[in-house]
Amino acid sequence: MKFLRFTIEGEKKTGIFEDGLVKEISGDIFKTWGYTGETYSTEEIEWLVPLEPNQVIGIGANFVTEVDDLPKEGPDMPVFFFKPNSSVIGPSDAIQIPETVDEVKFESELAVVIGKKASGLTEEEVMDHIFGYTIGNDVTAPQYFHENGHWTLGKSFDTFTPLGPVVETEFDHTKAVVEAYHNGERKQSSSTKLMIVTIERMISYLSKVMTLQPGDLILTGSPVGAEFLKENDEIECRIEEIGSLRNPVSKVKQKTSVS
Repeated sequence: MKFLRFTIEGEKKTGIFEDGLVKEISGDIFKTWGYTGETYSTEEIEWLVPLEPNQVIGIGANFVTEVDDLPKEGPDMPVFFFKPNSSVIGPSDAIQIPETVDEVKFESELAVVIGKKASGLTEEEVMDHIFGYTIGNDVTAPQYFHENGHWTLGKSFDTFTPLGPVVETEFDHTKAVVEAYHNGERKQSSSTKLMIVTIERMISYLSKVMTLQPGDLILTGSPVGAEFLKENDEIECRIEEIGSLRNPVSKVKQKTSVS
């Protein structure tokens, strides 16, 4: 199923996208929900970010160019980072580059949505704790990377985590191809088979450090080919079975501190 959030006549709602229509639902998508009987066309609604995640966790440098480049064993300690919820936006929302930021990269990614409380999982147990998948764009300002390798600030600006358009629950992540189109030109296109750390391993690893909860979202890494964005660009992140996440790019004034 393809779960989404949307507004109609200014009211926020949850639904399922099916047969080209949006079918409204009520309840908790992670527990119990049901159809309300209301149905809308896509022309009637405004798409929102498909969920409001509890927390967003990303993994760094997780793709190679060719299968032959995959290491026999992945890193003992994968590089993870957090992104704040204030960075999350939905389909068609603008990625806003602060005027003091020189360069911003797009990074198209498959995002995993946790569906059940997860603690101390083995790799074999991971799939039973995944609710579904969406598309993420891990927008990044490299100039804010710390010289010692800290990445969080460079990934934390408002609007730097577009997500959408839906959360797909019927999805084979092992056969997915992650793509990015920059102003209509394809720049990224890689199978998830080129991941260094598999989804099963990364979630198992995380669950042994922290308890993951329903609604937590894991960005699983970006293929080779990410490039820089500028004002008035459009970036489209695409995974065929999930859909297309399009966002325009604008430039905004830097926030000022309050004395």
